[in-house]
Amino acid sequence: MLKLAVLFGGLSNEHQISCISASSILTHADQNKYELLPVGITRDGRWFLYENADPEKVKSGAWEQESGLCPAVLSPDRQTHGLLVERENGMERIQIDVCFPVLHGFGGEDGAVQGLLTLAGIPFVGPGVAASANAMDKSLTKIVVGTTGVRQAAYAIVLRPDYEKDAVAEAKRAEARLDGVYPMFVKPCSSGSSVGVARADDFEGLAAGLAEAFRWDTKVLVEEFIDGYEVECAVLGNADPVASTVGQIAPTQTFYTFDAKYNDASSALYIPAHISDTAIAQVQENAIRVYTALGCRGLSRVDFFCTRDGEEIVFNEINTIPGFTSISMYPKLFEHGGLSYSALIDRLIALAMEEIHG
Repeated sequence: MLKLAVLFGGLSNEHQISCISASSILTHADQNKYELLPVGITRDGRWFLYENADPEKVKSGAWEQESGLCPAVLSPDRQTHGLLVERENGMERIQIDVCFPVLHGFGGEDGAVQGLLTLAGIPFVGPGVAASANAMDKSLTKIVVGTTGVRQAAYAIVLRPDYEKDAVAEAKRAEARLDGVYPMFVKPCSSGSSVGVARADDFEGLAAGLAEAFRWDTKVLVEEFIDGYEVECAVLGNADPVASTVGQIAPTQTFYTFDAKYNDASSALYIPAHISDTAIAQVQENAIRVYTALGCRGLSRVDFFCTRDGEEIVFNEINTIPGFTSISMYPKLFEHGGLSYSALIDRLIALAMEEIHG
């Protein structure tokens, strides 16, 4: 039986979503195959081993009030190969066979925990350090995708030092870079779940969007608006990845905000997407191209726009640790193809065990 550590929570503004994703994994992982070692990370960065975890308490966040939590650290020492757990009678070493870091955003999806696991020599689900870091930073993703021939939205990058010197000048520079065509979208480069993202319909909106985005990051992306359907493709695999069918998001709000993703039940998901078979095939091809160019392994969800005339597929972003709740798009896309949630977990762990990430 494999000892499977499930890391959840974390420091980012996506802490709550991580807990929901982890709850689903703990519920669906086959406990005849895995000894589950849930490790929760609080918002202020404390690590605890939560033995005999209640998935509902993980989901709600109530796990932090549980008695019997043991302070724990993931040791980079390869001789330890796992956790150092603080017990009443001293420190216990628990070896780990494989880790599933269900940590969205900062500190979990950006290469940080992947680096720790790599130092420790512990196989883990998902892309390695470089792929995670480059996919987390939208401006770096843009640069890599620019080498693939995949169409992406025009963009401008605004840096905090320049913005702080002259906010108006930087807003005007970004506006000019996009030929002054509104609406535009303003995004923190390294934030997920649409946190800090704003639609700007005029210069005042652009200025306000930049101010909000810089609350979350030191680097901000201003992007061309693409009038199209939001579609997503799940990719699975290491050296020979496969793409799922394509799903479509139909938000009832102005765009797919954090609230629309997690709180607004009126947002519709269509699997397969309501686009042509030709467009679906192009999304799948481009998803694998982006995934491969970034050096991803294990899993990622690659998001695109399909223009309303169906003529263009435009890359939006990639998520290396996508939402993994039972109703999230990534598992639902593979479930549509016949791979159940539990079987998907098995496949991801098998892919993690194929190699040590470097």
